[in-house]
Amino acid sequence: MRWHYQSVDRKSSGVGVLDKALSILAALEAGPRSLSELVSATGIARPTAHRLAVALEFHRLVSRDFSGRFILGARSSELATAAGEDRLLILAAPALISLRDATGESAQLYRRQGDSRICVATAERLSGLRDSVPVGTTLTMQAGSGAQILMAWEEPDKLHRGLVGAKFNAVNLAAVRRRGWAQSVGEREAGVASVSAPVRGPNNKVIAAVSISGPIERLSRQPGRMHAAAVVATASKLSKALAVK
Repeated sequence: MRWHYQSVDRKSSGVGVLDKALSILAALEAGPRSLSELVSATGIARPTAHRLAVALEFHRLVSRDFSGRFILGARSSELATAAGEDRLLILAAPALISLRDATGESAQLYRRQGDSRICVATAERLSGLRDSVPVGTTLTMQAGSGAQILMAWEEPDKLHRGLVGAKFNAVNLAAVRRRGWAQSVGEREAGVASVSAPVRGPNNKVIAAVSISGPIERLSRQPGRMHAAAVVATASKLSKALAVK
């Protein structure tokens, strides 16, 4: 969901506190910001900016990353879905169910949010041992095949910063870009393997990662050999659907 905000230099709604809250959300669209950065970006007095950001956090419109910086919260995606504005989430539901049925494993869709990734859609395996990732779950950007996908096509400076402390490296991500999918084995969680592929928006930018995950005992230590084709096909189908106006 895009937060359309007109700054006080142009026009305001006449409800000052609402204008200021929307200016905070608009500033966070560019990425994570500390309180000082929010003050600088919005021109709002520091005590007021802090009070509003914390209030927005209470309502899940704002969250925090691992460094304590403010980021957009999961509620923004939920509101977009409820308003019927988020085509990706609408398209993802049947696509993930088909992927789950084709692979026999739980399927997820992740989006990056600051220094984290959020599970925004899922289709759980119906029975047996599974890797359960509920919608709204926040996971690290430093481990897992979904993180590799969301990191691999970043601008060089963001990519290098993101690799600090990560369980994968630049060579791994170069391989991900070359083959178009990623796999992980026990990288995010012991005993869990996964395969992911990129979903691209109309501008060809990677906007999400489609994943399947499950126990290593079923997926093996080379899960890409078993499921990369199905995961890539699902991600490609979503990308093509998004490109249709």
